[in-house]
Amino acid sequence: MTAAAQAPVRHATRPPLRATAETGRPQHRARLRPPLGATLTGVGLVAFVAWCAWAALGEPAAGADPLSPQGALTLALFAAAVWLWVFSSVSDTFVALAVAVVLVLMGVLDDDTLFSSLGTDTIWLLLSAFVIAAGVTATGLATRFAGVIVAGAGSLRQLAHLVTAVLVATAYAVPSTSGRAALALPVFLALAKVLAGRRRVVLALALLFPSVILLSAVASYLGAGAHLITSQILSAAGEPSFSFVRWLLLGLPLAVVSSHVCAELILRLFTTAEDRRDRLRITLEDLQEHSPVPLSGPLTVEQSRSALIVATVVALWCTEPLHGLHPAVVALLGALLVAGPYVGAVGLGKALKGVPWSMLVFMAATLTLGTALVDTGAAQWLAHRALGPVAGAGEAAGVLFVVLVVVLSTAAHLVIQSRSARSAVLIPIVIALAPAVGVAPAAVAFASTAAAGFCHTLTSSAKPVTLFSDLEDESVLTYTPADLLRLSAWLAPVMVALVLVFAFWVWPLMGLTLFP
Repeated sequence: MTAAAQAPVRHATRPPLRATAETGRPQHRARLRPPLGATLTGVGLVAFVAWCAWAALGEPAAGADPLSPQGALTLALFAAAVWLWVFSSVSDTFVALAVAVVLVLMGVLDDDTLFSSLGTDTIWLLLSAFVIAAGVTATGLATRFAGVIVAGAGSLRQLAHLVTAVLVATAYAVPSTSGRAALALPVFLALAKVLAGRRRVVLALALLFPSVILLSAVASYLGAGAHLITSQILSAAGEPSFSFVRWLLLGLPLAVVSSHVCAELILRLFTTAEDRRDRLRITLEDLQEHSPVPLSGPLTVEQSRSALIVATVVALWCTEPLHGLHPAVVALLGALLVAGPYVGAVGLGKALKGVPWSMLVFMAATLTLGTALVDTGAAQWLAHRALGPVAGAGEAAGVLFVVLVVVLSTAAHLVIQSRSARSAVLIPIVIALAPAVGVAPAAVAFASTAAAGFCHTLTSSAKPVTLFSDLEDESVLTYTPADLLRLSAWLAPVMVALVLVFAFWVWPLMGLTLFP
């Protein structure tokens, strides 16, 4: 593994570290000299805040929609939050929560709105799903299932597509991309050690695992926190939101197609025709030598129970119209069984310790911010200012709008690392702008969220990419930043094209139309 691959990864929202000559200690570069981009955008932020203040306090132009002082304050805080997410080293969760508290203190929102966001059904759904995932992980069921599947591969192409299929399926067992990456890492390490003599094959697998984990998240409503944020912001704006079943029907086809296209692209870019022709023979015994989890023999009692519980929960989620049980209630029942005494594989206290509470608080805070943008009319006012000249210009303007949204959503990971933060920034604006050009808000919001699943360009672009780029076992080959750039140069336009094809032609056949 190269030195570049071993170097600590710095997130895009944090300035890189460098050591000072006097102390040798790393210091944030931004503290020594603010980057030019941060300075220029900071000036733009001040100008935007001044414009909002003038619109709220000055004389409105004839025929112009007025902006309320509360709307101006919301827009100013929203812009400040985006700037801090992009350029500061302050935690994204801290920024979102601070903005939400200021909105309450300034009377823009009441305190019940802030506190109730922490108790929404989506928060409980995600919390329970994390507990279920902790039980599955504790039993080693997922690792064993993956080992059995990939051991049947007879060629590199078969291996790549079998791994892809397994990773897509994990979107319904573990409700976060970073959790799925941690779950899949032992499988990759075992494969890498078995195939240690085939460097190009190991490199391709190192790229395949995180890439498919990120692209396949769209298969499940719980695949990423951004999905729940999108649905909740739509609901707050009075638009139809998404259920587990509807998201599955829309997202699974894109997840399957994009993941397998990505697998084929990686094979073409990073392996030779000879690599793909050579026969593979990977047995369970080979994998077992490098896996701490038993991969053969009968399932343990805990593994059997976990498999039954997960299958039952997913089945109940998919059949909600038949039985009427709320998905969050189903998830809570599953969590109680997974962590229950004499039945569960993990204690409730231990499972709750592994829950990413920071992400849940971030989601609740950004939902509060999205609600403020809609309720104060700030998002609508900004939409009219941005698209006023093209409103009513016909379907051509709507087509251009959708293309721009998908392209910007695909590229947004270069400046905003957090997938949830990207949705918190983009979705309220997209929902407000869509009616002005005759586009259905729910359809374009779904397309934006699906496109945001591409975040492969930098090692800091997503946690799965970071995890697989900085392995503790230095004997295992992994990718370099140059490999990621090479993959992204091909994968980004492919993903944009796929999302647009689904948005304009596939999803309308399934009831999600862009032009109602």
